[in-house]
Amino acid sequence: MKFRTHAEIVKGRIDPVPVWDVIFLLMIFLVLSSPFVLQPGFGLLELARSSSPTTATFQNLVVTVSRDNLFFFNGQPTTFDGLRQSLTRAAQQTRNAELIIKADRQVPYETVVKITGMAFEVGIGGVNLATRPEVPAAGPAK
Repeated sequence: MKFRTHAEIVKGRIDPVPVWDVIFLLMIFLVLSSPFVLQPGFGLLELARSSSPTTATFQNLVVTVSRDNLFFFNGQPTTFDGLRQSLTRAAQQTRNAELIIKADRQVPYETVVKITGMAFEVGIGGVNLATRPEVPAAGPAK
């Protein structure tokens, strides 16, 4: 038995709107899932440079140490002793807390080690050190 179809192939314009919708959705997804963290900075802070690429997930626990040994926790000024109390409160309130330490390159290494030890003592599970990517020197091409 043979069936007859009455369907015809219609050739017309392709609608570009669905294609643009998919492109914009992909762009939004890529922007929202990017590993870059923008932290408001202090103009006088010069981070150490690192040649290895670093990525970090968004964290709300950030300790900033300026070259004058001024301490900031999440943008709020604090003292070294006040930092311990702030980290303790943050570790109790945040599950799987991680800390980002943004220290000026002139800050003594001992200070960074003390902050790292303090973070582990109060129960913070991970510590990340913020660095600035090393930019290759612009020179004549060989």
